[in-house]
Amino acid sequence: MALPPETEPLPLRADTGGTIRVGGTRVPIETVVHSFDEGASAEEIAYRFPTLELADVYATITYYLQHPRAVGEYLGRQETRGRAARQKIEANQPDRQALRERLLARRSA
Repeated sequence: MALPPETEPLPLRADTGGTIRVGGTRVPIETVVHSFDEGASAEEIAYRFPTLELADVYATITYYLQHPRAVGEYLGRQETRGRAARQKIEANQPDRQALRERLLARRSA
C-alpha cells in the first residue's frame, strides 16, 4: 500500500511588520536558522523555545535547507532593518557623556 502524497502548509507567516514568524508563535525564523547553523538539533531548538512545535521546527529547517538563497536574502534584509532601527534609537538618545558630566558637576557643586 502506498502512502498518499500530502502537502503540509509551511508553518511560516509574515506579521504586520514583515517579520517571518514560525507557527502561531512570536519566534522569528532567524532564531531557528541561527540556532540550527550553530549546531542545534530540531529537538534542542524546540526545547529552547517551548512555544515552538517540533514539527514546525523541522519544517522550518527543511524550508531553509531547500531555499538557502531566499532565506539568506531575507536574513540580510532583517539585519539591515535592525541596524537602521538601532541607529535611529541611538540618534534620538541624549549624549550620555555630556549628561554624565553635567550630573557630576552638579554633584560636586
